[in-house]
Amino acid sequence: MPDSPANPETGTKLNHNFPNNKPEKQMKPPVHIALFFLLPATSYGGEQAKHTEPAHTTGVEALSPDLRDLLSQEMQALQKGMISIIPAYGSGNWAEIETTARNMKNSYILKKNLTQAQAKELHTVLPQEFIEKDQWFHYLAGMLEHAAKNKKPELINFYFSEMNESCAGCHSAFATHKFPAFKQKQKEQDEHTH
Repeated sequence: MPDSPANPETGTKLNHNFPNNKPEKQMKPPVHIALFFLLPATSYGGEQAKHTEPAHTTGVEALSPDLRDLLSQEMQALQKGMISIIPAYGSGNWAEIETTARNMKNSYILKKNLTQAQAKELHTVLPQEFIEKDQWFHYLAGMLEHAAKNKKPELINFYFSEMNESCAGCHSAFATHKFPAFKQKQKEQDEHTH
């Protein structure tokens, strides 16, 4: 198995010695984590008109409209995939989770529809941290696929939880224009550090 990338949030790597992988984090029920991630994400695509763009845009907001549209479609497809995992997990449908995780790992839309110019734009306009967070998410999706293939419910739950945390971490860093609740959380954290 290839070496895992470091988690952009903590800089640590996960131990992937299957079947004896014992994550040190306490595992959380997927429904609770999913609600944390998915409830604010349900309006991802429709938030554009509700928020005015600042005079100087950076990150995702600085992408061309066509590329932002592709990214939005990708996020909506990922959201749909994450939602579908909950009932599949509850019913022990490991094959469905494996397929969904594989689709997430390989991207739904972006890799299939990006032009060379758009790929260059992604890597030029977006900060390296965004690229690392994206790579980490897709790595976790691959690990979820592997856990589902091996019918390991405890690991499926773990990687699903890690993917949710990855989404929230990226949204709080790069998509507060879509998810203003993360902006408030960041503001509160900043106030406590000063």
